[in-house]
Amino acid sequence: MMQDRHILLAHGNGGRLMRELIDAVFVRHLGNPWLDADADAAAVPLGGTELLLSTDAFTVQPLEFPGGDIGSLAVNGTVNDLAVAGAVPLYLTLNAIIEEGLEVAQLERIVASMAGAARAAAGVVVVAGDTKVVRRGEGGGLYLATTGVGLRSHRAPPGPAGVKEGDRLLVSGPVGDHGIAVLLAREEFGLSGELASDCANVLGLAQALLPLPGLRFMRDPTRGGLATVAHELSRASGRAVALDQAAIPIRPAVQSVCDMLGYDPLYLACEGRILAAVSEDDAPAALAAWRALPEGREAAIVGAVRAGRPGVALRTVLGGERLLQELEDDPLPRIC
Repeated sequence: MMQDRHILLAHGNGGRLMRELIDAVFVRHLGNPWLDADADAAAVPLGGTELLLSTDAFTVQPLEFPGGDIGSLAVNGTVNDLAVAGAVPLYLTLNAIIEEGLEVAQLERIVASMAGAARAAAGVVVVAGDTKVVRRGEGGGLYLATTGVGLRSHRAPPGPAGVKEGDRLLVSGPVGDHGIAVLLAREEFGLSGELASDCANVLGLAQALLPLPGLRFMRDPTRGGLATVAHELSRASGRAVALDQAAIPIRPAVQSVCDMLGYDPLYLACEGRILAAVSEDDAPAALAAWRALPEGREAAIVGAVRAGRPGVALRTVLGGERLLQELEDDPLPRIC
């Protein structure tokens, strides 16, 4: 049972409190053999094929930001969950909850952006949907909820439980871009810059690694960022995770804003990156495969799975080591 008596914003940040909410309420009542709260997509057998299903909701503020908007975010977020599960995305459904007073011109821009993102993701199409309008003041302008359907294209990555000691952790590009781009777009701190969100589909990145026999795990580090996915991996595998701060790609602009405002880029959302666990033997091939793609040019090996109790340690640029705690409070609410 949950210890909290009321829902907090932190129950939606991807960290410990969100996991407890899902396990204590949703899984406890709705649990079944196909419901895996730790998976990005559910595998459902249908005849001689295997469908993968994923669903998500999006509540970002502002609705439009450098590098994307809530529309492209909704399409890419759902496509990415299917892609890292080993699927080729095919179809989406869309639920739009519109607040009274939203400008039609803005809605048109967002829907056009969704269409562009769907075309970019190997021609994914929206095949069904629903529209609701809520009273002024009862919503954030626009909320979107999507469900994606895809077909398994390769063997499924074993998942976090299949990770082994010695496996290497790779990230496909700089982390924290999305979180800081959205923060700057809010203009709440008098800051400005040219940083853009990494909002994009990761289908090509995922497909590049799926043939590797040593691929253990892939996840797109959205809410809670790289550190939160590292904790999920450590907890599910029962092993320690060691990250190398000097190896983690972070843009100087992202680091500068984090230093000024006290954020940690390792906990900020990404919307076009993959964190993968690959065997030590296949790690060089995985890195080369990513760096051969335009979207993976800045990929890096950022850590390894070690023996020891579950937990995430960061080797600092000074040569020391500090433990990365699980995310508790929501540092930047409504980011995706």
